[in-house]
Amino acid sequence: MTFYLPGFRSFPKLWTSIPSLELGPATSPVFSFLTVTRNQHRWFSVKTTPPPHRKAMNLLLAKARTLKKGHDSDRQGSSDHYFAAGAAKKRSHLTSNPQQREHAPSHERSTIELPTKPLNSEEWDKLKEDFNGKASFEDWVISQMVRSSSSVDAAKSLLAWVAAKNNGIVGYNLLVKYLYLCVSHKQTSEVIDVYEIMKAKYKCLETAANTILIRGLIHSDRWREALLLLEDIKKVMVPSKRNYNDCIQGALLHQDVDVAWSLYQELVGHNLIPLLETLKAFFDFGKDINDDDYSDKLLDILLYLRNNQLYPGESFAHSIKTWFESIPGRQWKGQFTTVQRSGHCSSCGRALESIHLSPEDYEFLKGKIMRDVIDGGDQYKKTTPQELKRFENFVNSCPPFDIVIDGLNVAKMFPKSRESQILLNVVSQLARQNLQLLVLGRKHMITPSSRWRKDEMEQVRKLAHCFFADNISEDDPFLLYATLNSGNHCKFITKDLMRDHKACLSDVRAQHLFFKWQQGHQVAIRIDFQRSKLTFQHTLSYDTVVQTTGDSWHIPYDEDLVQRSSYEVPTKWLCLQRKTQAPAAGS
Repeated sequence: MTFYLPGFRSFPKLWTSIPSLELGPATSPVFSFLTVTRNQHRWFSVKTTPPPHRKAMNLLLAKARTLKKGHDSDRQGSSDHYFAAGAAKKRSHLTSNPQQREHAPSHERSTIELPTKPLNSEEWDKLKEDFNGKASFEDWVISQMVRSSSSVDAAKSLLAWVAAKNNGIVGYNLLVKYLYLCVSHKQTSEVIDVYEIMKAKYKCLETAANTILIRGLIHSDRWREALLLLEDIKKVMVPSKRNYNDCIQGALLHQDVDVAWSLYQELVGHNLIPLLETLKAFFDFGKDINDDDYSDKLLDILLYLRNNQLYPGESFAHSIKTWFESIPGRQWKGQFTTVQRSGHCSSCGRALESIHLSPEDYEFLKGKIMRDVIDGGDQYKKTTPQELKRFENFVNSCPPFDIVIDGLNVAKMFPKSRESQILLNVVSQLARQNLQLLVLGRKHMITPSSRWRKDEMEQVRKLAHCFFADNISEDDPFLLYATLNSGNHCKFITKDLMRDHKACLSDVRAQHLFFKWQQGHQVAIRIDFQRSKLTFQHTLSYDTVVQTTGDSWHIPYDEDLVQRSSYEVPTKWLCLQRKTQAPAAGS
């Protein structure tokens, strides 16, 4: 698809056959308009989500280099556990090859330098002659301009040069990338002009175009027309959370609180998880409002974060703190802090909610795992009903276990060491604490070999109960069954995160309880090579969710530049305390 630039050919041709844009409402398209010629004609196109910002990536790397120093200075904190935010990144860094990191291939450098100012036709001709890349010169240049956030005027001169060389025609992809560049420089004033053209030309617009126009209109005094476009999207599909976010942001920007809350209720009514920036916008707006009903709705948002195990970012946490401290007469005071291993807030000293499940939740989760993961899961693809029954009988014949060990998984944690030696070291340390141990393994582990010494495996069998399944069997169902069957006190050791088994659970409540149970029961192993010593990382004693006592709130939040994996939890907290007024004298 190509377009004619105004000033080179007939302007009406531009609007004769605009394609249906291949962008769903869940994408994040952007908008802009182009002014190329002296006649100042304008026109419209789209661009999908931008690439990561290079400056942000550099900041991320700089923050990562200071992570260790920050953790070392917080010995009383509880960031040293398996599920701590950023722990996976640090483990990956420690186990990677430094030479591979140092000699990683760099991105191919361009053969030309991007212009920083508009070029004339002769200068573009010369630049193309110097270009020896395999890609189209024009596509390569505009892509690099977008990536480096180049001057809009420089990019505009590129499009004018292309149009002059092609009888006024500019390719669709080239135009799209230029338009994205305009958006990145916040050139949105031309949206209204093109919106009028499109309304005059078409009776209705497809969803992608509506999505883009919503994004542009919310910043103008015609923002309510974005709500009409949202209604058009509803006629064919459920709008995306990005659509709702844009409309909510527009409503708040223009002081229409009722519309904003109504859109929020629609959003959650569709079982869509709001963008955190949407929720943040309500708190930012709320600091200027003294209204109990509005305050109650903001507290409901905090409970929504709790119930859905969502974590605000650092900027959002600052917005929450600012709002609490702005409430007239309530005297809230916020402090950014950490939580001690004991589960007490380092700022106020309060004990946070326990990570351990209540008896009711434990029985619910146990039943769900038995039905969805063990009885109704896919474990028979890796084992047999007969072997599972043999294991059940074995477990029932033993006393409740204190720790269940995935023997093969643990033995292979340190590839340079002999498997049976590593396993024996782990079991020996735990056995000294008079714990009831169960080691799960495969039958090949008791076949003597250079990696599995007979004498070491015999020692393991003396110190712990052992069950060796067929070599084709999957260990995880056995581990889950034995751990849950032993009671809420029983922990387990494996580096397997069990995300597949969590996904097998049929409802959100069970998945949340499984992760909570996992954090409080999965023990991780570290080895100190200098001192030849194995250590066990502590499990969390407190729950990492938003929590309140009425006169206090504790809100875990993500640091902006810490990479947290989906199975990790934040280590930083916002502590909010309401000051209690001393009784008046003589009262």
